[in-house]
Amino acid sequence: MKRSSAINRKRIANYLRKYWTLYLMLSIPLAYFVVFRYIPMTYVQIAFKKYSIVKSPWEMPWADNNGFEYFIKAFRNLDFLYALRNTLLLNFLDLVLGFPAPIILALLLNELPFPRFKRLTQSVAYLPHFLSWIIIAGLAKQLFAPTNGMINIALNRLGFESVPFLNDPVHWVFTYVFLGIWRNVGWNTIIYLAALTNINPELYEASAIDGANRWQNIRYITLPGLRPTIITLLILALGQILSSEFDRPFALTNPLVNSVSQVISIFVYRYGIRGLQFSLTTAVGLFQSLICVIFLMAANALAKRFGERGIW
Repeated sequence: MKRSSAINRKRIANYLRKYWTLYLMLSIPLAYFVVFRYIPMTYVQIAFKKYSIVKSPWEMPWADNNGFEYFIKAFRNLDFLYALRNTLLLNFLDLVLGFPAPIILALLLNELPFPRFKRLTQSVAYLPHFLSWIIIAGLAKQLFAPTNGMINIALNRLGFESVPFLNDPVHWVFTYVFLGIWRNVGWNTIIYLAALTNINPELYEASAIDGANRWQNIRYITLPGLRPTIITLLILALGQILSSEFDRPFALTNPLVNSVSQVISIFVYRYGIRGLQFSLTTAVGLFQSLICVIFLMAANALAKRFGERGIW
């Protein structure tokens, strides 16, 4: 027994002596997650306590209703309910309209016979990803303004009426989703193009011998080869169904479309940063994270039930 334990210790020592540099490099991201991700999680308890700027979270008194006072206040707040509805609506449209876009673009680029044109198209498609939403909002106002926007000026000269892209709630929602697709489609396409390189080219050669056309290649070879990547990214996207970025809706909003543009991140900014209601907004953020985790786990379980690998 002692001999076997001594052998095991020797094996571990030899293993660490051989790979200690890898563990040293691994310690850097681990330290990052501990310091900047896990330690700040202790402040989540602010959602259940009455916030005081002069006390630590451990010393703050518990909120009423067994600590759920601010959760109850959030769901009685009409601004939060509108923000919750708008967040779900915009994220759902982003998912339905935006998720297939990079898949379609990757399939089109994969079928292009000219490598130079393919590289040029790919570069042009993913360049918008590097623009901030402030710059994109400025461009959108120049293009879609109701009176002096370039698109509406062109429509007027062709005899059509101006379209309120940024001033009408319904038009604003689809303009918002369109701009999101335009900014991110090229960048997300890179993932699918990388997945396409893993498909065995002999499958295409065999299909050519069998007389298959391009549509049949896409249907029976390319899409099945992309399916694991599509499922994984879809699970991750469903895990973000209640998350909301701040800069995108905040940069594109205006008083005429507040009914659809006020999302949870803007609610947190208004009530937390400007209104100093930190316990309320922490409760909202905790609820938001909990729902995202539930969607992520449910999507992963559903994928496994249908025979896919999932993400864990």
